[in-house]
Amino acid sequence: MSKLTNFYKKILIWRYKHISERQFVYVLSVLVGFLAGIGTLLLKNLTFYFHQILEDGLIKDYHHSLYFIFPIIGLFLVYYIKKYLIKKDIGHGISTTLQSISKKSGIIERYKIYASLITAPITVGFGGSVGLQGPAVSTGAALGSGVAQLFHMNMRTRMLLIGCATAGAMSSMFKAPIAAIIFAVEIFSLDLAFASLVPLLLASVSAVITSYFFLGKDVLFSVRLQEAFEINDLAFYIILAVFTGFSSVYFSKIYFKIINFFRKYTPFKRLLFGGIAIGIMLFLIPPLFGEGYGIINNLLSENAGAALKSIHYNIDFDNVWMVILFLLIIGVFKVIAMTTTFAAGGVGGIFIPTLVMGSALGNVTAKIINQFGFDVSETNFTLIGMTGLMAGVLHAPLTAIFLIAEITGGYDLFVPLMLVSAVSYAITKYFISNSIYTIELAKRGELITHNKDKNVMMMMNISSIIEKNFVKINPEMSLGTMLKQVVSKSKRNIFPVVDEHNMFLGIVLLDDIRPMMFNQDLYETTYVEDFMKIAPAIIFYEDDTEKVMQKFKESGAWNLPVVKNETYVGFISKSKLLSVYRSKLIEVTV
Repeated sequence: MSKLTNFYKKILIWRYKHISERQFVYVLSVLVGFLAGIGTLLLKNLTFYFHQILEDGLIKDYHHSLYFIFPIIGLFLVYYIKKYLIKKDIGHGISTTLQSISKKSGIIERYKIYASLITAPITVGFGGSVGLQGPAVSTGAALGSGVAQLFHMNMRTRMLLIGCATAGAMSSMFKAPIAAIIFAVEIFSLDLAFASLVPLLLASVSAVITSYFFLGKDVLFSVRLQEAFEINDLAFYIILAVFTGFSSVYFSKIYFKIINFFRKYTPFKRLLFGGIAIGIMLFLIPPLFGEGYGIINNLLSENAGAALKSIHYNIDFDNVWMVILFLLIIGVFKVIAMTTTFAAGGVGGIFIPTLVMGSALGNVTAKIINQFGFDVSETNFTLIGMTGLMAGVLHAPLTAIFLIAEITGGYDLFVPLMLVSAVSYAITKYFISNSIYTIELAKRGELITHNKDKNVMMMMNISSIIEKNFVKINPEMSLGTMLKQVVSKSKRNIFPVVDEHNMFLGIVLLDDIRPMMFNQDLYETTYVEDFMKIAPAIIFYEDDTEKVMQKFKESGAWNLPVVKNETYVGFISKSKLLSVYRSKLIEVTV
């Protein structure tokens, strides 16, 4: 062990001597992109392996009857793995990564490197109706943070490498390196400056090359545009934009309602009820099984019959209205199945389910329009339906535009892509201010944004700047006792007044008692309660930094007391607060 430690130290020393900080960040970004690419490939291949086990051999002969039991088995396996093997909360990939950036200075626990790698393929492989993009980001981000910690990089570089890992996971998953960079910037609010752009480019390219090396030219969505944008179809694209906008609102609200409903129950009851519910849904609507890439690819190929072939009812799918009905059912229930999988304890992401729902709704829109004598491209509407849902649900319109354009070569559709993305995002934003990824963080004031001042204040730890060397006094203490026992020994000019239970009552300033200090007649006849006063403002322990700053601004005070559950904790000084803020700002931006 000592030899390994010495070797590690020699590497660090050599690096400091021979490689500049910027060059080393470039090297690490390539490494992180490669590791994120490998992590994504492992996720995809493990999931495919479980699919093969369940769908081949003897099992496929009883496939439809086993749709009910597959997800329950998978969720029970995930439950016991989390409880007895991992023994820690995994969380939802992108949300927990955002929280690690905002409140933990980009330090992500090492167990998250393998936690999603184990549990997500089981969840999806056994039929959980979720995606792998969130777990891929979680695994990559943990690797990025781990690499940064291994080489003792500062907080800003840790955050940058997490962004590189995110871009790498996205690039490897979809083979869309440009969209991957935009995704990292849009979701993680990274600064798109030259210093961060080059590492993001290197990580994204490194990951996509890794994907090409292991998978060749295989892509998730095998489609190329056959029909260009027609200006005569503009009104129909506006209809699609409004449809996907309100569908995004439905997606988000249903997600929150189901999650909040299941929170009332214990984890085991969630597993039991959720497992049964998702099993019934998959038995009744088999296309909801797993991620749903088959649905997307078949709809892009204008082969809706193949997308619905797993439905075992005796239905004539040559009837276009029956196809429309079942595609709408898939669109409506995909979010319900996805959220129920999460609520039951499954591990996965919302990215792919969003694309599945968008593809179904876009295809339905085209089919309905064509039934009234028009001739619009079902492939184009399927693609742009995906864009609208992604822009609305994820609150990531630029990612939606470039991802669809890049993976399909559909740059000729930029006009409708931009139009639908903007309208869908605007409608969703009007009703829902934050995405599924960020809403809980926003409520707690822990959401990273492009506002650098707010980000710095959010990253500050208020508890670390509380000063506790103020001598406490009680209201029954006489002036003489206070002067002899407190003032003479204190180095501060402010004194908190508390009762016997340490409840905060008020303050005494040295300036307030200075006129009485030399009048000995008042020593035994005047008490603290006679000259104490209320504080100009009180900082509550749970206040965020922005609120603390506001209280200092409004009160004009230089020191304010901190209270937790009505008990006195200490004081925060404006000078120390501003000093810590300046240090954190330098740490984040330099």
